[in-house]
Amino acid sequence: MSAETLEFQVEARQLLQLVIHSIYSNKDVFLRELISNASDALDKLRLAALRDDSLGADVSDLHIELAADTGARTLTVRDNGIGMSHDEVIQLIGTIANSGTAQFVQELKEAKDASAAETLIGQFGVGFYSSFMVADEVVLVTRKAGEEHGTRWTSSGAGTYTLEAVPDAPQGTAVTLKLRPTDTDDQLHDYTAAWKIREIVKKYSDFITWPIRLVGEEEPADGGTPAPVNSMKALWARSRDEVTDAEYHELYKHISHDWRDPLEVVRLQAEGTFEYQALLFVPAHAPHDLYTQGYQRGVQLYVKRVFVMDDCEALMPPYLRFVKGVVDAADLSLNVSREILQQDRQIQLMRRRLAKKILSTVKDLRTGEPEKYATLWREFGRVVKEGLLSDSENRDAILAAASFASTRDAEEQTGLKQYVERMKEGQQHIYYLTGESRQAVDNSPHLEAFRAKGVEVLLLTDPVDELWVEAVPEFEGKQLRSVAKGELDLDTEPDQEQQEDREQRKQEFAGLLGWMTEQLGEEVKEVRLSTRLTVSPACVVSDTHDATPALEAMYRAMGQELPRAKRILELNPGHPLVVGLHRAHTDRPADEAVAETAELLYGMALLAEGGQPAEPSRFLKLMANRLQHNL
Repeated sequence: MSAETLEFQVEARQLLQLVIHSIYSNKDVFLRELISNASDALDKLRLAALRDDSLGADVSDLHIELAADTGARTLTVRDNGIGMSHDEVIQLIGTIANSGTAQFVQELKEAKDASAAETLIGQFGVGFYSSFMVADEVVLVTRKAGEEHGTRWTSSGAGTYTLEAVPDAPQGTAVTLKLRPTDTDDQLHDYTAAWKIREIVKKYSDFITWPIRLVGEEEPADGGTPAPVNSMKALWARSRDEVTDAEYHELYKHISHDWRDPLEVVRLQAEGTFEYQALLFVPAHAPHDLYTQGYQRGVQLYVKRVFVMDDCEALMPPYLRFVKGVVDAADLSLNVSREILQQDRQIQLMRRRLAKKILSTVKDLRTGEPEKYATLWREFGRVVKEGLLSDSENRDAILAAASFASTRDAEEQTGLKQYVERMKEGQQHIYYLTGESRQAVDNSPHLEAFRAKGVEVLLLTDPVDELWVEAVPEFEGKQLRSVAKGELDLDTEPDQEQQEDREQRKQEFAGLLGWMTEQLGEEVKEVRLSTRLTVSPACVVSDTHDATPALEAMYRAMGQELPRAKRILELNPGHPLVVGLHRAHTDRPADEAVAETAELLYGMALLAEGGQPAEPSRFLKLMANRLQHNL
């Protein structure tokens, strides 16, 4: 094959330019990224050789080599791992296959400082491109295990790259950087210096489980292979006092491709009939693709310190998909498939234990380190609440760890336990209101009576809230109840005078209520007097067991059409507009203007809760006519 020149995908080209123009403050990390890629390639080859005897790959001495040439100013990172085919080089290097690429590039351009940019590009995981921070040209030579021919990829990062066949390429991948001149002011060090290479490896890649050899130095006297630069010690197998926070943080960055330190480190050691060790990390920031369908979740699985699987989904429930880390089991087969893991009883027990450990850690952070907890819940609370639907076994633990906005404080969130402790005497329920935003629910007419009587209401504005409140019947014996559903009466024991007053008003307004129910019959199932309104003239509520409009819309978006439930219109009998409408209906029951006013009142109630009339243009026309008539 003669050399062919191809263009980078548009987004890849934009990323290259951002990287080349020094969005990183610390350029040393390019070597960490290349070593991490090499380590992944070795892991994949060892697994492939286990599962396919016909592969014919030599796995007797899997390792990573670092070769520097001071005169030519080149640095080569070489592995004898799985390698890449011609098509894989195009797919993995020339294209960034991710649905969030365009959004990511835009966020990167808008990043206000270098640290914000580092965080973003770290989330996206484009470590190979970091080579162009320190190199004028990058040459990659690779041959996939089991194939005869290799491929050479060459680029200066200017928007194009060339590909050509290499008949005699060794198995694996070699990345050679033609380094830029040293410039300490721009953090460009001499990356051909052995002491600098050792310093970077020791700092960032000491825990890599494969030997990293620095070639070109004085050879061993016995003619053997050079001693590895890294210790290759599994951090999860060492006691806590033997490992520094910095070492944990570097392992997290290696696993997650994140550039930030983790928010929390979680260790777990299980002994007995089934032994395993776990070292888990809670990130400090949610990745941009956390809610996309293709998000890679799961932790790394090792068996007796031998890597078996990346992103092992069976070990972590979907609602904890943001957790990264390593689980090292003592009694599993090395040649295990994802399908077998899903059914393995030991894996299921591990998954349950790991989930409980993470949830207990979240709960402990809440009481012990509230600032860390606030960050965790802000970034991942919406995901954790998904577990209220999928993990009934841990439902109480999730509720105990959760926080919610409430009418008690505009800034500070509350837990359900604290809510229950503050409940007013005689209060039987935990009240909540769902909606699209804090502003929308804060201004809802459904809250008026609760504010007037000082009763706290939880304000739930995440989409998942619409679902889990239907699945969680109670907390500590107190039922959860929506303030926008069913009939509510905060006077649990009204005195005789109040009772008589209500009966009198019911009789007094009976004619208007019956007439409006008939007039609005296509839209509402009933019009009744309200006990929840103190300021607004009207509000719309759902029946106790009906789905809310937001929930109906959510199911429609998922392709599941729910039968449309008619709502209930509640009127405030003390509001001047309702009093006036009652009087007008009594005096002029056949007047078209009275019917139009009733329709407008219903439309206003829909708007007040964030909805809209079925025919907005008709509503506006009626409103304009009424305003014109009153001028």
